[in-house]
Amino acid sequence: MDNKITKNYSNNNITVLWQPHICVHSAICLKGLPEVFNPQRRPWIIMENSETNKIIEQIKKCPSGALSYSTNE
Repeated sequence: MDNKITKNYSNNNITVLWQPHICVHSAICLKGLPEVFNPQRRPWIIMENSETNKIIEQIKKCPSGALSYSTNE
């Protein structure tokens, strides 16, 4: 059985994909955009708390690639 779960968080523009099995917990997402990314909260990603372009820029800084995104069509 494959335990590689992917969680999805969406707004009107993008869907953020989080793959916890490859996350290295560097907390770069939390440090850079704490209003969106906060692992102490459930859900830990709240897309409505920032602009899409800021979320995208923060995702690009993820060192492990655990965070990625796709555009909604």
